[in-house]
Amino acid sequence: MQRNGNPRVSVVVPTRNEARNLEVVLPAIAAVRPAVHEIIVVDGNSVDGTIETAQRVLPWVRVITQTRKGKGNAMACGFAAATGDVIVMFDADGSADPAEIPAFVRALIDGADFAKGSRFVRGGGSDDITLLRKSGNAGLNGVANALFGTSYTDLCYGYNAFWRDILPVLDLPSIDTPAPADGSMIWGDGFEIETVLNCRVAAAGLKITEVPSMERERIFGQTNLRTFADGTRVLRTLAAERRRASRRKAELVQVEEQSRALTPAGGIPVVPPAPQPVLTQPAPGSTPPVNGTRPDNGQINGQSNGKTPGEVHGPVEPAERRPLPQARVESQPRVEGPARETRDGVSLRLALEEEAS
Repeated sequence: MQRNGNPRVSVVVPTRNEARNLEVVLPAIAAVRPAVHEIIVVDGNSVDGTIETAQRVLPWVRVITQTRKGKGNAMACGFAAATGDVIVMFDADGSADPAEIPAFVRALIDGADFAKGSRFVRGGGSDDITLLRKSGNAGLNGVANALFGTSYTDLCYGYNAFWRDILPVLDLPSIDTPAPADGSMIWGDGFEIETVLNCRVAAAGLKITEVPSMERERIFGQTNLRTFADGTRVLRTLAAERRRASRRKAELVQVEEQSRALTPAGGIPVVPPAPQPVLTQPAPGSTPPVNGTRPDNGQINGQSNGKTPGEVHGPVEPAERRPLPQARVESQPRVEGPARETRDGVSLRLALEEEAS
């Protein structure tokens, strides 16, 4: 996949009653050099004048309103609205440093599909995290790494960046789906969004690079985090995403078996029709997500046209015996897979050999 070496950067900032913080945060993002392409504020029905403040402080800011409730839905709305090559997730409370944005972008240019901020690698840190939250994060890291074969150091940090062309792989709930009538949230719409993203990029075998990041204290207001409730939700998310990854692998096995069954001996492999999308199993009390749409980047049904370290070549073992793809958390350039001969090339070669004989 050919990606721009000088990408346009879209910064997505979810907000809910963050007017005072935006007076500091938005000018700081706008001052980053190289300059970002756009800043998208996604508001969740604020009552403190957040939208008016954003437009006053930075007249060229893009402001949209999320379609449901929850940080995950706000992020999904911002991702859908983004027009840049790279998307940066940025909290509005002032805890993230805009000056780190170029480091995230550099990690992507150097070969990563997903640049993950970490407070616990050399050069990172936090002025805000408590000992209890730090211990809980370490435990959750261990669970995630065991389930997905990763080496994350900071599972729950929300400062991340990624190429916009991997959005189909993330397969977030459609922003057009109506909110549940009972007031509950669709799976992926809440604070579990960071964990969902980390699990899905790992399960897809994409290349992940951790970027050192320094977390500051919130400037104004109180955090919405709840240590025990959110920790439990992250655990449930890990379990749900592990089951989802297993189902997706089983689907790939089925497609491979159908392809072998349709291919004559010594013939050109026949690709069976793509199966209908399978809805993700929802968490208790929530409604299932809806598969995303096909973007302009040529990716279909969450599969990239480009080669990634997680791409499968040849037969796929049954799901119960095949381990999860190993998502590499590093910064080494990706290694492209061997070039595959096209169908036309195979036909031409066979014809030439037949004529020669």
